[in-house]
Amino acid sequence: MSDFALLPAVDVREGRVVRLRQGDYKQETRYSDDPLTIAKRYAEAGVRWLHLVDLDAAREGGYTLSPLLGAIKAATGLQVQTGGGVRSSDDVNRMLEAGADRVVIGSLAVRDPDTVLGWLQTVGAENITVAFDARNVGGSWQLPIAGWTQQSGMMLADMIAIYAEAGLRHALCTDIDRDGMLAGPNLALYRGILAQAPRLQLQASGGARGIEDIVAARAAGCAGVVLGKALLEGHFDLAAALAEERLVEERAC
Repeated sequence: MSDFALLPAVDVREGRVVRLRQGDYKQETRYSDDPLTIAKRYAEAGVRWLHLVDLDAAREGGYTLSPLLGAIKAATGLQVQTGGGVRSSDDVNRMLEAGADRVVIGSLAVRDPDTVLGWLQTVGAENITVAFDARNVGGSWQLPIAGWTQQSGMMLADMIAIYAEAGLRHALCTDIDRDGMLAGPNLALYRGILAQAPRLQLQASGGARGIEDIVAARAAGCAGVVLGKALLEGHFDLAAALAEERLVEERAC
């Protein structure tokens, strides 16, 4: 079976499934008051993974979705990567104990790479996904933090180099300017990352509109695609996308 995965995103703020436009908390669209039902729908379509985000914690710290995470695991059997507000090893351990298959680490991975590099050794590289959320500023890919509300002063290429050398396996990269815009994934960005760090299992995030974008991301070398707004607004059928992926895999065999 291919390791390529479609990861529907369930972004939760104040208990609701929402999407932010380009990471702006003031530009929120609400979709559902029942994130568990959304997760069940995705599981019934046949996906293996879910991308669960605590948007409140991403900005303020203090992961709050452990009860929801446990309910999703119990009701669906999905593998879940989840993040938001990771500040300490206790946070990571609590999320893993609550049922997370991978903990997504964003701001802390940029602010304090030494700490996160240590977790790759103690927790295990298979249990961590580092989120590189990037914005192109004057031709340089910069890494905002704190729910994309603060500038870190760090460059994407520098962070990729540090983590790739230390054995990071799973990474997610969001082109912030494409997030929630249905503008297509930034394939050039992902090709560049994989040219620098070819062993990364890289997940494309931001801009995916449908099956064609999924196929293109896979062809660019990505190991998965995070799907948000396009799914929530019914721009394409998830079951059909999974069927297309199976056909692509069969042709490659």
